[in-house]
Amino acid sequence: MTPVNPARGGTLSVAIATPLPDDEDLCALMRRIEPRLSVEYRPDLLPPMRWPADHSGDPGWRRTDAQQNEFDRLLAAADVLYGFPDGDPASLRAAVQANPGLKWVQGMAAGAGAAVAEAHLSAEDLQRVVFTTSAGVHADNLAEFAVFGALAGLKDLPRLAADKASRTWPERWPMRQLYDATVLVLGLGEIGRACAARFSAMGARVIGCNRTVRTVPWVEDVYPVDDLPEAARRADIIVVALPATAATEKLVSADVIGRLRPKAMVINVGRGSTVDEDALIDGLRSGALSYAALDVSTVEPLPVGSPLWGLDNVLISPHTATLDAREDRRIAEHFAANATRLLNGEPMTHVVNTVEFY
Repeated sequence: MTPVNPARGGTLSVAIATPLPDDEDLCALMRRIEPRLSVEYRPDLLPPMRWPADHSGDPGWRRTDAQQNEFDRLLAAADVLYGFPDGDPASLRAAVQANPGLKWVQGMAAGAGAAVAEAHLSAEDLQRVVFTTSAGVHADNLAEFAVFGALAGLKDLPRLAADKASRTWPERWPMRQLYDATVLVLGLGEIGRACAARFSAMGARVIGCNRTVRTVPWVEDVYPVDDLPEAARRADIIVVALPATAATEKLVSADVIGRLRPKAMVINVGRGSTVDEDALIDGLRSGALSYAALDVSTVEPLPVGSPLWGLDNVLISPHTATLDAREDRRIAEHFAANATRLLNGEPMTHVVNTVEFY
């Protein structure tokens, strides 16, 4: 990435293009971390949040024509956009095309690269503007969900819940233990590494599979992606922490699922497209898989007709495992730290790969 020459005497003008929470002045926080930021935030031009980190805001809210003109003016005058306008790829494309001086757009999601791809920007625009994601902000949250999902399956949570609902005190049965399990973490980015650290700390044997084979803390062995079927043979639990790209689509295939150890579990904290959902359902129905914990699905919201809803051995989270009350603050801190790198001519972190869009 070519270092940016800051405009206006060594500052960057930032237009806030996403709603922010009312209970904290995140603009002031950004300026405290990086005083060279000039931040313009017009909450009257943005939909109100319905919950923390609701970066699309209330879908029923609409701008007047005058407000839309003012919002467009704000976006067209900035060096940097904080958030994708209206959370919409088409609006992102319009904002980029309307602002020839735009240098950088910060996405709110870890998987913001997918929205950049959907914006269908020209090669010139992709070269001119740097896009970054909030990857890393969500790693600890997703790692906790992965551990929760593993324990729910190992400790027979559906059975316990059913017995409680029917007021049944059954005969005792042996529960499986995490410290006896081998956990395969697929994708060793920040989310995958956070998962590996937690599973290892709880006594599990952790192996990994990654496009780039390198030594990773807490991971005993790392396999290249081409050797995923071989790695799967060792796994009692596979934790999927992959972005959505053409190369990762249905990477967890029927073949990979079929090679997992008997009664294995699948946990997905990456993207739904990375798992062959039909093969997953077949494995859960047949008993080849004992459990799945899913924070994501191939289609979101998960369609009412999906067989996953009717399977007792599936835990479904509506893509909410990342969400907590501090998410907006962490993204703001992450953004300001990246602004310092940009202003100092240093490499930025979490830059979207505009070939594979992750």
